[in-house]
Amino acid sequence: MGENAEEPGARSPGLAWFDRHVDWPGKSVLDLGCAGGFMAEAMTDKGARVTGIDPAAQAIDSARAHAAETNRDIRYDVGSGEQLPYQNAVFDIVVCVDVLEHVVDLTLVIKQIARVLKPGGVFLFDTINRNFLSRFVVITVAEDILGLLPKGTHDPELFVKPIELRRELKHAGLTAGPSNGLGPRGINRRGDFLFGAIPTQAIIYMGVANKSGGTECRK
Repeated sequence: MGENAEEPGARSPGLAWFDRHVDWPGKSVLDLGCAGGFMAEAMTDKGARVTGIDPAAQAIDSARAHAAETNRDIRYDVGSGEQLPYQNAVFDIVVCVDVLEHVVDLTLVIKQIARVLKPGGVFLFDTINRNFLSRFVVITVAEDILGLLPKGTHDPELFVKPIELRRELKHAGLTAGPSNGLGPRGINRRGDFLFGAIPTQAIIYMGVANKSGGTECRK
């Protein structure tokens, strides 16, 4: 996602679910794995002070250019979740969308997220469950048959079961909160899938976790 235009199948409507758990105005937010800045811009428009980081320099260049074109004040950095170039306890919120299913060292990334969160900070995420159904839908259908994503976008071995993510959150000092399924809820006039909250977490799920201390997220 090196561009700001929403691609077919993009899951940004998960932001509406995140809205239930945090108040954005004035909050210092890290968009981890920001790609072209779509989520960073959406959160900025809600009043947050956003920093985006991504290992793809080309995506960061695109995000910076679009922020300048649209007069949005967003800081963008090139870097990885395994080694975040920020001091301890500097962000109120860390958002991680379409990222955790790509990282090789999930333990280290979650520890880094916990480190940069302030006491009482909130971690918001979505990711892909690891099972036969998710592999079929994401790889076979979305990549191989429909071509919604380039082939090879995902490695199904890196998909994350909810119980595994909850364990990593706990080990990093974060407390898992509410979670919900995320998936297609319809098709727009262009034929693109419209995503939103759904009951099942079998394929994609989103959630919230808190760092102890301070004021926790809204329930």
